[in-house]
Amino acid sequence: MQPTENLNIETFDAMPTPEEIHARVPLSETAEKSVLAGRRAIEAILDRRDPRLLVVVGPCSIHDPVAGLEYARRLKALADEVADTLLLVMRVYFEKPRTATGWKGYINDPRMDDTFRIEEGMQKAREFLLALNELGMPAGTEALDPISPQYLGDLIAWTAIGARTSESQTHREMSSGLSTPVGFKNGTDGSVEAAVNAILSASHPHSFLGINMQGRTSVVRTHGNRYGHLVLRGGGGRPNYDSVSVAIAEQGLAKAKLPQNIVIDCSHANSYKNPERQPLVLHDVVNQIRLGNKSIIGMMIESNLEAGNQSIPEDLSQLKYGCSVTDACVDWPTTEKMLREAYDILRGPLAGRADRKVA
Repeated sequence: MQPTENLNIETFDAMPTPEEIHARVPLSETAEKSVLAGRRAIEAILDRRDPRLLVVVGPCSIHDPVAGLEYARRLKALADEVADTLLLVMRVYFEKPRTATGWKGYINDPRMDDTFRIEEGMQKAREFLLALNELGMPAGTEALDPISPQYLGDLIAWTAIGARTSESQTHREMSSGLSTPVGFKNGTDGSVEAAVNAILSASHPHSFLGINMQGRTSVVRTHGNRYGHLVLRGGGGRPNYDSVSVAIAEQGLAKAKLPQNIVIDCSHANSYKNPERQPLVLHDVVNQIRLGNKSIIGMMIESNLEAGNQSIPEDLSQLKYGCSVTDACVDWPTTEKMLREAYDILRGPLAGRADRKVA
């Protein structure tokens, strides 16, 4: 008989199970406390029990764990300084959705040479997250596929669903079972409808195919995740962080009878993909809060040790240390300045948020 399946598959390479990777890189007691504290703090912000502002800040993607941990140590020191007003969570993205082609991230290609050693990438990603949490720095990441959370989910405090995947039924189902709060980004066309529908969908129980800790294909049955929220990242050639766009997003959430919890992404279309505009976006958002906005509960910033970005050279020794290989970022001095200014402006206004509820 002529074969009718797997015609375009070259090989199926065995992958260690989540249980095996966990055994190689076990969750420590210190890291567990960091993860749980981060999740509880974010949940408290979403529930309006904590008046602070969530800030997910860090490199567009992780490609060098040494530089990543240097960034983390700097961020931890700053996080401690501003902790009464801002809750800092480090952006730790290992998987990169590509519009067409390109490097797909540290898990997929950890050696950055198209050898796609995914087993190695998954273990190294877990090692990085463990080290980060042992510093006391909670991690936020994007969930790009429904398999990785079984390998890494116990080390994550906040999860994003990207603009390209908020419409995906697979990602909505997966989000309903994640153990973290989940931010759904508006679509690449700028519409918030898909993200609002995703929040609503993920808040309900689902049953779908996935894997368990032993790597066996399973029917996954979830409780639903009540900590979904909206991330405005711009789209369709225009930003959507302005007060009018925020008000329209609030109306969309209210119409769906969802909490009016909004995170503003200072990068991507909100900055016209120009990292130098991120401080301007942040300043505008901070002023909206200062003037009484109640729905904005967080912000995202793409930041690295060095400004800008770089192409991946054939000779990896030529990579510039601490500089992004994906989207361009603001540098560390700019990051410090942005967050200190936000802290100084918001200390008073955020204290007054403690008793308010936005439904």
